[in-house]
Amino acid sequence: MVKSSKSVLRAQGRIRKLSPVAIIDIGSNSVRLVVYEGLSRSPTPLYNEKILCGLGAHIASTGRLDDVAVERALATLRRFRMLAEQAGATQIRTLATAAAREAANGPEFTRRASEVLGAPIHVLTGIEEAMYAAYGIQCGFIDPQGVVADMGGGSVELTRIQGAPTGEGITLPLGGLRLQDQSGSDVIAARKFVRESLKGVKVLQQSKGSTFYAVGGTWRSMGRLHMTRAKYPLTVMHHYEISAKEARKLCSRLTSKNPSAMRGMDAVSSNRRALMPFGAVLLSEIMAVMKPERIVFSGLGVREGYLYSLLPPKVQALDPLLIAAEEFAVLRARSPLHARELVKWTDAAFKAFDIDETKQEKRYRRAACLLADITWRSHPDYRGDQALNLISNADFVGVDHAGRAYLALASYYRHEGLLEEEFSPDLITIISKRKRFRAKLLGALFRIAFQFSTAMPGVLPHVGFRSESDGTISLTVTPEVADFEGERLYRRMKGLAMVLDRPVEWAELAD
Repeated sequence: MVKSSKSVLRAQGRIRKLSPVAIIDIGSNSVRLVVYEGLSRSPTPLYNEKILCGLGAHIASTGRLDDVAVERALATLRRFRMLAEQAGATQIRTLATAAAREAANGPEFTRRASEVLGAPIHVLTGIEEAMYAAYGIQCGFIDPQGVVADMGGGSVELTRIQGAPTGEGITLPLGGLRLQDQSGSDVIAARKFVRESLKGVKVLQQSKGSTFYAVGGTWRSMGRLHMTRAKYPLTVMHHYEISAKEARKLCSRLTSKNPSAMRGMDAVSSNRRALMPFGAVLLSEIMAVMKPERIVFSGLGVREGYLYSLLPPKVQALDPLLIAAEEFAVLRARSPLHARELVKWTDAAFKAFDIDETKQEKRYRRAACLLADITWRSHPDYRGDQALNLISNADFVGVDHAGRAYLALASYYRHEGLLEEEFSPDLITIISKRKRFRAKLLGALFRIAFQFSTAMPGVLPHVGFRSESDGTISLTVTPEVADFEGERLYRRMKGLAMVLDRPVEWAELAD
């Protein structure tokens, strides 16, 4: 490790209580290093690098790890050790999957790799791999229901999940590299092998009509291709959803002649393109058995699931979206205390307005409050656009894409004003009218709160709302803050009245 000056302080843009954790994932196709900011309910990568070594490229035909790939992987691990230490990781945790556990020369490779890293390597069993993939889904989604499928280069792991994994998963020799090798790159031959291998798989038969959670680089590449072809307004892959009908169409196109000529293929890594037809074969055959309602792509998998398994149960039970939003407030807002006050203040406001909320809507509103002031350092003319881009593309989990749009639009309206929908950004097209209304209502409340608070704590507890019998909403203030009354505040109150379609009037409370 190259020594840094001891006088250099950790950046203020880092969570101070966390220590970096490095995970190296030695897969059948790729070797990846991710250094996370720390062991957290909402893990944030500090550094991420992947090399496609192809260790398992010929394991089906030879039973061995490819010799050239082994040397390339060892060279990669030398670099990864240096990177992990340079990033401040105090320990390196290394996981190896199907190729290392199945190849005749796997133990020898593992021994050499362990010497390079100066740390032991955990060669996962198929059951462990399935379990950690399922934990990755549990980490990244709220109450997931369906089947988790992690497709790697050498195998695919299948696990039922109902909030948490139910029972042991299974592993099948249906990874992309293995299918390509075993079939001689023949998609038709690969389909026959997959179809035969899936016969009697209870995990799929018992989960008909539920959600299919797709984990792994090949399937994410397929999701990226679909997203590009659909001209989707977001680029975040985690929690991207498509219907089973759309998935079948995509699989059919990828397994037809010349899939490389498909529109949008430029968005996919050239190294992934050759394996996508085999990912499509596997997905289409799984759908034929399971008949899922939808396909949901996950950005989290075995690595994040492994980290999740290390957390205490109380931390595992925390809401990852609210944890991440709280961290953003600590790192970027003028006052995290004010952000927390906004949560309580809007709790009371929604009750006063008689706005009903589902459990998910309440989570999203509270996260939006924590994120309301994170772009204050930008020029005022660009704060809305900055918030829109930053929030909609943030490395959040525990939120679907419509929820991302809601969070981003609430902050956008707070900075840009309560624009008519025809002037609003394209992101608005992926959320319902119900969420759109709530985003605009929250933006209107944020605009009023700022006129009292300047985004600093202490004032909002003196401000509230009361619903009158004639339908009017009273903005109630205590005498201590009555002097905040002014023309600009009245304009913001008119904006709230427009959203609610109810009069909003100033009402000073008696001593």
